[in-house]
Amino acid sequence: MLIGITGGIGSGKSTIAHALAAQGYAVYDCDKEAKRIIAQDKDVQAAIIALLGEEAFREAPSDQVPSTKVYNTAYVARRVFDEPELLDALNAIVHPAVKKDILQRSGLTAKQSRSKAVLFIESAILFESGLDVLCDRIVRVEAPEEVRLQRVLARDYGGQDTPDNRYKVRARMHAQMSPDRMTAGQAAKTIRLLNDGKTPVARLAGELLREIANKP
Repeated sequence: MLIGITGGIGSGKSTIAHALAAQGYAVYDCDKEAKRIIAQDKDVQAAIIALLGEEAFREAPSDQVPSTKVYNTAYVARRVFDEPELLDALNAIVHPAVKKDILQRSGLTAKQSRSKAVLFIESAILFESGLDVLCDRIVRVEAPEEVRLQRVLARDYGGQDTPDNRYKVRARMHAQMSPDRMTAGQAAKTIRLLNDGKTPVARLAGELLREIANKP
């Protein structure tokens, strides 16, 4: 069984994923694994270079293996920011590679039946990347906006609660997909999990596992 875990910035989806991992469940961190794929998959690297040029990868520091190149994230971020259509093209390279890797990791192909084993897939852009179609269940972690805002301020801005920092965080929040934009099919297999800080995360993870087990 493949179960997606998603949620807006500051919702605490990674905290829930870590709690599930601590209980022995396999968790696939899409952001982390995408970086690994870009670093290791020669076909993906070639496609990115064809799209963005040789500068998309730079020489590794001298203390690493000679001739090794690393992803030039600063250059790539600048390019896709200046030319948004390039972001769509880049995602069209990376997202299918991640999807293929998930299927391989789960021991499935797109045509095979679901395994009884559980793999949680953590992704901030589960719906936008199309990974939701792989999932038997989707967990959308939610929290009140002010709670989310304070979490992000603490994590990314050293806890500096200024009007400018609040504006930046809210802009990032509003740029993400709202649960109101889910299709009926997406909503039907989605479990909403409130992570407002009032309930211990381990207990939330346990409640979630019971709900998944009981959901038809």
